[in-house]
Amino acid sequence: MIEEIRIENLGVIGRAHVELGPGLTVLTGETGAGKTMVLTALNLLLGGKADPATVRVGSATASVEGRVVLDPGAPALARAAEAGADLDDDGSLVLLRTVGAGSDGTTGRSRAYVGGRSVPQGLLAELADELVTVHGQADQARLRSPAVQREALDEFVGAAHRELLASYRGAWAQRARVDAELTDLVDRARDRTREAELLRLGLAEVERVDPQPDEDVTLADEVERLSHAEDLRTAAAGAHTALVGEDDGADGSAAVGTIELARRLLEHEGSHDPALAALATRIAEAGYLLADVSTDLAAYLEDLQADPLRLEAAQRRRAELGSLTRSYGSTIAEVLAWADTAGRRLLDLDGGEGRIDELREDRARLDAELGTLAEQLTSGRRAGAERLSTVVSDELAGLAMGGAELRVVVEPADEPGPHGADRVEMLLVPHAGAPARALGKGASGGELSRVMLAIEVALATAPGATRPGTFVFDEVDAGVGGRAAVEVGRRLSSLAQGSQVLVVTHLAQVAAFADRHLVVTKSTADGVDVVTESDVRLVTQEDRVRELARMLSGQEDSHAARTHAAELLELSSVGR
Repeated sequence: MIEEIRIENLGVIGRAHVELGPGLTVLTGETGAGKTMVLTALNLLLGGKADPATVRVGSATASVEGRVVLDPGAPALARAAEAGADLDDDGSLVLLRTVGAGSDGTTGRSRAYVGGRSVPQGLLAELADELVTVHGQADQARLRSPAVQREALDEFVGAAHRELLASYRGAWAQRARVDAELTDLVDRARDRTREAELLRLGLAEVERVDPQPDEDVTLADEVERLSHAEDLRTAAAGAHTALVGEDDGADGSAAVGTIELARRLLEHEGSHDPALAALATRIAEAGYLLADVSTDLAAYLEDLQADPLRLEAAQRRRAELGSLTRSYGSTIAEVLAWADTAGRRLLDLDGGEGRIDELREDRARLDAELGTLAEQLTSGRRAGAERLSTVVSDELAGLAMGGAELRVVVEPADEPGPHGADRVEMLLVPHAGAPARALGKGASGGELSRVMLAIEVALATAPGATRPGTFVFDEVDAGVGGRAAVEVGRRLSSLAQGSQVLVVTHLAQVAAFADRHLVVTKSTADGVDVVTESDVRLVTQEDRVRELARMLSGQEDSHAARTHAAELLELSSVGR
């Protein structure tokens, strides 16, 4: 339930405070007094589109703040909590919307807040779906749409039907995905075949050459060594001779022999000085290292051979590997990685036919499931259509449309869609003997107003109804007068027995049924029309009689009008 709305700098409203309550609240006032701006403010609060042009001239920002009370387990409350909103101490939730005028008066930023936390505008719209149902002239026009008529019927049928519809829509979406993938696979079959053939050729070449990990690096080292075998032999032999001499150390000038001589000299005298003995030890270590190196050089010379045949084979193998690296990667490591990826891709491509078969089976299964669900939806809609036709027709009789009848027709659609296989149409027989015509073609504005109200009452009172707790009607009485207006007021009052209902009306017959009657007037400040907090008044007793008299005749002090107004109030109290 919406407890209150505070509005600043919106249209003609400078500052206003609208207190609401349970039951039926009506908002009345002269044309242009600002009633429309109150609904504009409510629309902003519920996530509607912000129009900077509605910001009051001379103001930088317009703001609308509303306080709503939610049941502890309400989905809207949980959604607000997810967004980080804080509840007030009394359990109410504060919504806030601001709209900037912009520097040129046509562009400006809009901001939304829930429970003190800045949120996307879309969150307000999500909460609005749980909180409020708004009906205006545009909604009457929407009622002409077959899609809206189908939605109303689905809502009326009940929660189990809506769950069935959700299952159908889920299966429909899944079938669409399967069909899209299947179409893609079939359309790309030729490209997939060509890709698979190229991969097979490449993998066959790699398999024929059979490269080993890092083989290109190993071969490069081997070719380099074999190509310079004699130079390597000369260098190794010279180094070996320098270390050990021509005859394994017989040459006293060889490094190993010289080191050995130095060690002996120092060791001989080292007993007289520890420092000299330490140097002798270090020279001995150097001797051991040179001896190891000389041994390794000897082994290297023994293994090193000039092998022209092996060099030719290595160069030929490098050429084979080069054909792979030119095509599939700059190194053998990259070639092997390509082969691994290509193998997996080829499995996918070769499995394409199998996948196509799987998808065709999935599509057939989903078609059968959709067919079953569609039949159940049709059955539920047809049964619900009969009940809705009866309930709404009874309501229309009470709305001074005696002999009128609403017929809800469920027929097969040209082809199934995301909402089933049905086409729903509402036909109106405006009076006895008249032909049934589609709401979109034959209903007047006044008839549409009453049909919309009758449908809303039917939806709100249906078993298991999940309608929001607040209803807003903007000129639901358009095109209605006399006894029909009285009955509209009576039905609104009946709807308000279990919900909060806010109505903007020009008809005293409707206003007389209100539990709370708010009157909007406007003042003039500095030659400019403005609505202030004192201009939105709750009227009771004599003040309310005067307002109803004004609405009846335009003369609030007319004795006849005031007498008529008092009669309306008495009639409304008896009728409730």
